[in-house]
Amino acid sequence: MSASGGTKAIVAALGANAGIAVAKFVGFLFTGSSSMLAESVHSLADTSNQGLLLLGKKTSLRKATKEHPFGFGRDRYFYSFVVALMLFTLGSVFALYEGIHKVEHPEPLSAPLVAVVILVVAIGLEGYSFFTAMGESRKIKGDVSWWGFIRQSRTPELPVVLLEDTGALLGLVFALAGVGLSELTGDPVWDGIGTIMIGALLGVIAIILIVEMKSLLIGEGATEGELDAIVAELTGGHVARVIHIRTQYLGPDELLVAAKLALTPNLDVAQVAAAIDEAEAKVRAKVPNARLIYLEPDLDRQTV
Repeated sequence: MSASGGTKAIVAALGANAGIAVAKFVGFLFTGSSSMLAESVHSLADTSNQGLLLLGKKTSLRKATKEHPFGFGRDRYFYSFVVALMLFTLGSVFALYEGIHKVEHPEPLSAPLVAVVILVVAIGLEGYSFFTAMGESRKIKGDVSWWGFIRQSRTPELPVVLLEDTGALLGLVFALAGVGLSELTGDPVWDGIGTIMIGALLGVIAIILIVEMKSLLIGEGATEGELDAIVAELTGGHVARVIHIRTQYLGPDELLVAAKLALTPNLDVAQVAAAIDEAEAKVRAKVPNARLIYLEPDLDRQTV
């Protein structure tokens, strides 16, 4: 993924959510709708989240130091993990609390038409952000499903924005349904039910993000396709086979590769060095993310 592509999706989501958060809060002040309040907090959390994603992208570009010799690429994973926690605490927990409170103590809505207009406009803005993220994701998604992309992507920002926008769109539908049913039935308890549904939805999305970002933060290796390509490029010439290999993403665009290679016997030092250099060059050409490559030569003891 190009840095500009990911940034474009984040900025689009940031702008949309900032405007929506203000509009929803104004709508809450006019209507007293718990769904509108929950959605206001949701959009405020999303706006903060996009700011954190941009911060993570910036800090990850810092140069390596003696204390951090592999650089700061995992800053993007850390801030994405913080985003998931914020979505759960500020979004899900607050909405569930507010929804349960409104179900237990329902209050009639005032000026529900204001809420409906704001929610419809918000759906349009969130839709723009969502389709922007989808367009940027298609450039790197390949043939995998959308769920597979979220599970397998080593780039955290686009899956985060995609899930956030999906939750935002569904949350707006739930809020619209809650306000609409409250007005049609004259029973404001529906507004509280809509708020609870928003909280449950955000909780599910947050848990998915927490699990995925935790896995990236701990350290994930190359994808199956990348690993097969790396092994294929390492093998050939004086390299008889790969004895063992370990990989790990140090950041979304920086893959560490460490492997022990079985070389054909009776090579002199110059030939060994040339074989290692050739194998390394082939891997870099095939898998550009393989930035750090450490190869250990050994004898092919199966033929010795």
